Amino acid sequence: MLKEEIILVADNYYANKKVIKPLIKKGLHLVSRLRNNAVAFYQAEQPLKKPVGRKKMYGRKVELVSFFRETHLFSSVCSPVYGEKNLIISYYCIDLLWRPVGQLIRFVLVNHPVRGKIVLMTTMLDLDPLKVISIYGYRFKIEVAFKQAVRTLGTYAYHFWMKAMSPLKRVSGNQHLHKTSKDYRRLVKRKIRAYHCYVQIGCIAQGLLLHLSINFGTLVWSSFRSWLRTMKKNLPPSEMVVSYALRSSLPEFLLGSKIDHPLEKFIADNADPDLMPDWKLYAA
Repeated sequence: MLKEEIILVADNYYANKKVIKPLIKKGLHLVSRLRNNAVAFYQAEQPLKKPVGRKKMYGRKVELVSFFRETHLFSSVCSPVYGEKNLIISYYCIDLLWRPVGQLIRFVLVNHPVRGKIVLMTTMLDLDPLKVISIYGYRFKIEVAFKQAVRTLGTYAYHFWMKAMSPLKRVSGNQHLHKTSKDYRRLVKRKIRAYHCYVQIGCIAQGLLLHLSINFGTLVWSSFRSWLRTMKKNLPPSEMVVSYALRSSLPEFLLGSKIDHPLEKFIADNADPDLMPDWKLYAA
């Protein structure tokens, strides 16, 4: 069990039993958006006399969007979302039973003047509703990170072909691996591991780019020998800018390094001269 509270921030695709149950089991929590047709249940009122059989758990069913009609329940506050200033939103927080997970869930209904009516949920019942709104607002930054991973690093642009794979017709569905040989299943697992390693290496590379951006922003901008329509050198550069700076300064690093640098030695042992036009100068 982890000592620190860890919260997964995701869109409504991940608000389901298959995601939430394993998170709760490991002591983790979820902040997510729900679809507007989501329903929940009040806790059942227990009779004074203990009934025979299983105790009733679910009470009255309620559509979550119906709370938006009860305007007197909502409180108006300044938006806690980053970047939104002088913007008033209204919200209402209620803990109800949610059938997919069979336990109490905190629901936060937000009436945003720009984004409209939003239903948020969290498995952390003691999390402040304004904190839920603020945390979910950071999901946009996650989307930007995915965009950089795809377009700058190609983290998810993998396509590994397995020679031993059985030919499949288009939209023919999944393979029945349980009917294949043990050796074939081993090769499939090996291929899936290649996918995982490729994505993991891409995430590590993106983390290193972010490290350089945050801690060495001035040096990165000075090594960026290109032009952007919106260059704000007072802000940390993007992953794309850092990658361009590294690419443009690589020949100087290889030619001007006076010490036996491990990275220089690694590149020298593994680089393909045909793919690096400046490599001939270094080799000379």
